[in-house]
Amino acid sequence: MPGRTVSRPHPLARAALVDRLDHGLHTAWDRGWMPPVPLDADALTERALKRFSRQHFAAGRAPDDAADFDLRLEKICAAVQTEARLNSVGRAFAYGLLMRAIKQRLALGALWQKRPELAETEIAPPIIIVGQMRSGTTRIHRLLAADPAHSATRFCDSWNPVPKRPDIRPVNGGLMLFAARKLDPWIDALHPFGAARADEELGWLASALNHCPYEAQWHIPSYVAFSERRDPAPIYREFARILQTDAAHHGNAMRPRVLKVPQFSEDLAALLDQFPAAKVIVSRRSDDETLRSSVSLVANQMTIQSDHANLAEIESEWARKLALRSERMEAALRNFHGHVAEADFEALGDDWESEIKRIYAALEIGLSHAALSAMCKEMRSSEASPHHRHKGDLDRFSGD
Repeated sequence: MPGRTVSRPHPLARAALVDRLDHGLHTAWDRGWMPPVPLDADALTERALKRFSRQHFAAGRAPDDAADFDLRLEKICAAVQTEARLNSVGRAFAYGLLMRAIKQRLALGALWQKRPELAETEIAPPIIIVGQMRSGTTRIHRLLAADPAHSATRFCDSWNPVPKRPDIRPVNGGLMLFAARKLDPWIDALHPFGAARADEELGWLASALNHCPYEAQWHIPSYVAFSERRDPAPIYREFARILQTDAAHHGNAMRPRVLKVPQFSEDLAALLDQFPAAKVIVSRRSDDETLRSSVSLVANQMTIQSDHANLAEIESEWARKLALRSERMEAALRNFHGHVAEADFEALGDDWESEIKRIYAALEIGLSHAALSAMCKEMRSSEASPHHRHKGDLDRFSGD
C-alpha cells in the first residue's frame, strides 16, 4: 500500500529528490564519471540487440507492422532530442522508456517466433471503456474488473507484457511503483496504483510507440502531430497480439477482458476493427472538469522531466487533445452497431450501484450477486485511496 500522501502545493511542484537526482546525473555526465545516455534510434537499437536478433523485430508481425515501429522510433527519438528540453532526470527517463519499448518489442518477437500460437489465441469479445482521461473510466474499469465473470490486465503485465515463469512481474512492478512514489509523492492521488491490481493497458500502447504515454510526459509536438495523422492500425494489431498472449498465459481467454485506456477514445475506430464484437462503455464528464484534471496530471509528469514545463501551454494543448479525442470517438461510435452503454461521472459518484446495474442492462450482461459483492469490496477499499485528495488539490489550484 502507498504511504501517506501529502497535499500537492502547486501543479508544477516536484519533490526535492528530483532536483538532487537531476544535479547528480548532470554532474556525473558533465565530469565524465559516467557516459550520458544516448537518445538516438540507432544507438538505442544497438544496445537492445545485445540479447536479441534483428529478425525479432518482425517475428509474428506483418511487414507493415514492423516498418511502423521502425519509423515511429526514428520520429520519437528525433522529437525527444530536438523539442522536449529534458533535464537530466528526463533524459534518464526517456532512455529507460524507449529502451523498454525496444526490448519488449524484441522479446515479444522472440516469444512469437517460438510459440506463434500465443498471438493467435481465441478470446472472448472484450468490454471496452472509452472516455476522456479523468472522466471516471478508472472507477468503471475497477468495478467491472472486480466481477469474477470478467478478466483484467494487471499493472505489472501492462508494463511488462512478456509472460514469465515463474512470474516475478508483480515484484518488478512493485519496485517500479516504489521508485515512482519516491520521485513523485502525489502519484497515487492522481491515479490509484497496485503492482498486481487491475489497471489500464497503457504499457501495451507504449511498447508500440503510440504517442499517448509520451505526450503526457514530454513536449514533443512533431511526434504527436505525426502519430495523430498516422493510421493506428499497426499499433492495435500489436495490442491484440499482446492481449491474446496475455490471455493464453493467464488461462482466462474465455472471460471477457475489461479494457481501458483514455487513448481509446482517439483510436476507437482502429480498436473496434480488431474487436468488432466488443461491448463499449462510454464515460462522460463535464468538459471543464475533465480539462482541469487532465492539465493537473500532465503538469505533474512534465515538471519532473523538464525545467521548462508551462501551464498555459499544457492547458492549450490538452484543450485541443480533448476536442480531438471527442470528435474521433463520436465518429467511431456512429459507425458502430454493437452494444453501447453510457456512464455519467456524477451519477456514478452519487449511486454507483444503480449506475452499474444500468450499464449491465444496456450491455445485456448478467449482474450476479458475486459480482455485486466483489464490487462493494472494491468500493470499500477505494474509500481510503489518496486519489480522493486530488479534487481538493484542484480546488486549491483554481484559487491561486
